[in-house]
Amino acid sequence: MPDMNFAPLPADWKDLPARDRLLHTAHALFYQEGIRATGIDRVIAESGVTKVTFYRHFPSKNALVCAYLEYRHSGWIAWFADALQRHGDALPPGAGRVHALAPALAEWLGSEHFRGCAFINSVSELGETVPEVVEIAQRHKREMTALLATLLPVSAHHMQDAQALALVVEGAIVRVQMGEPVREVVATVSRLTDALVPASPQRKG
Repeated sequence: MPDMNFAPLPADWKDLPARDRLLHTAHALFYQEGIRATGIDRVIAESGVTKVTFYRHFPSKNALVCAYLEYRHSGWIAWFADALQRHGDALPPGAGRVHALAPALAEWLGSEHFRGCAFINSVSELGETVPEVVEIAQRHKREMTALLATLLPVSAHHMQDAQALALVVEGAIVRVQMGEPVREVVATVSRLTDALVPASPQRKG
């Protein structure tokens, strides 16, 4: 699972088995620099394995890309669920848990390692040529939306509201990636969640 202080490589990555070193290296390079810009030879060199070892674990670059996205998915979803729980537990009594979204996003969007959404980026690069990438990205977004749904009160339009929140998250990601200040983006997310589920009067600022 990626280290969700958002550092691209865990401190002990050089001591890991060859497959894990390859995966950690790919995660760092693909996310930070892009998939097309990162050749297999560079992943092999920086992970410290041989080409034979690489192909023993990953028969192609596309296989490595899919493994990278699965790895990123499991780590990011685990972090997101934990962040929503932590910030939800810190809300005052009576406040809707949807108000945990803005501070949870602030952790990620404000990280020095933030480079946008790995899944949006990957679909943009490879979506037309590697359908597996689209499938993984769609599943990731479905699971993200399911987590958002748990923040909302039950209603006849519960899933529509969750989809609306998902669009808020996607918009926040892109705005920060385009250079808009994180503080302003997070404030906008907070305003939108307040409009969806009004905050308790006792809510902390």
